[in-house]
Amino acid sequence: MKQVYMDNGSASPVDARVIEAMMPYFNMDVGNPSSLHSAGRKAKRELESAREAVAKLAGAASSKCITFTSCATESNNLALRGAALRYKDKGNHIITTSIEHMSVINTVKDLQRSGFEVTYIPVGRDGLVDPERIKNAITEKTILISVMYANGEIGTVQPIREIGAIASDKKILFHVDGTAAVGKVPVNVEEEHIDLLTISSNDMGGPKGAGALYIKQGVRLMPFMLGGGQEAGMRSGSENIPGIVGMGKAADIAGKEMAEEGARLIRMRDRLIDNILKTEYTYITGHRTKRLPGNASFRFSFIEGESIILQLNDMGITASTGSACSSKTLEPSHVLIATGLRHEEAHGSLLLTLGRTNTEEDVDYVIQCVPEVAARLRRLSPLYPNR
Repeated sequence: MKQVYMDNGSASPVDARVIEAMMPYFNMDVGNPSSLHSAGRKAKRELESAREAVAKLAGAASSKCITFTSCATESNNLALRGAALRYKDKGNHIITTSIEHMSVINTVKDLQRSGFEVTYIPVGRDGLVDPERIKNAITEKTILISVMYANGEIGTVQPIREIGAIASDKKILFHVDGTAAVGKVPVNVEEEHIDLLTISSNDMGGPKGAGALYIKQGVRLMPFMLGGGQEAGMRSGSENIPGIVGMGKAADIAGKEMAEEGARLIRMRDRLIDNILKTEYTYITGHRTKRLPGNASFRFSFIEGESIILQLNDMGITASTGSACSSKTLEPSHVLIATGLRHEEAHGSLLLTLGRTNTEEDVDYVIQCVPEVAARLRRLSPLYPNR
């Protein structure tokens, strides 16, 4: 049976070149970068080399602005908690959107329980945020705005430059969750007025267990993990050198290959979308063109997304429904509900996310299988009008 992996938004294969770069740091070059001996100094050089690669990919003016973490969720927590607690004397109001990742949603909810006020900006049916809504929500107590660069579930890319300009003009900290975007589309923290940027290793072909937070020079955060003072005191604990080396290599590869790879993914994405939408009662979710290169997301009326996923799995296709990070609940995707879908509509979602390993043959196979699965499930559905 043909095997097709189209769940790169949940977990991406680690690039073979990244694995090769990481291998020596598991069993040969094992020095701690805080040590003074030659092995430690070598680890320190590799740490800083990776920091430079990640800073370059994000368009940062200095590698000193990059703090390595264990994952994007930790980076989001450090950015939100660190900024809120550090600047609470200036105000207690935070602005975010209704479609953020749960590591942002749950963190600001927890801050609400600690006395912070949070405004959740709604989105349109295509998942886009209107910058004017954010501008109108600002008060004299606003200290932080947090908007994701792109939504990994519906693919919509937000008008970050416009929102960043508003935040900069009002002298309000601007945090961007760049997990789904960095390495896939051009991001420039300087030009887009971003003060804090969350970056994920695995989402750009690096290993799991590594992430980073860009912190603009002059921005101060309250660290929430204390210890030996690693990462300029922002993230204490011995650095994950193999993971960080891998993340640095992945960032370097992404920077060099992003334009060509992005164009390839867009061609396959659009062919997936155009053909799958020929299936009756099938609709795209997210913005049709302002979306991530490898993201093709749909909803199907009269059938459940879980059933689609399981039947596709039996045909050798790995896909997703809703968000992998919130799949432990039976509730429909909060992102799809925020775009105005009813619960029963949101339950019929299918998310196909392409990556470096996908081919045109993979696309052909998925285009063949998805309509077959939809037709089979609808014949079993008591809600389907054409049974």
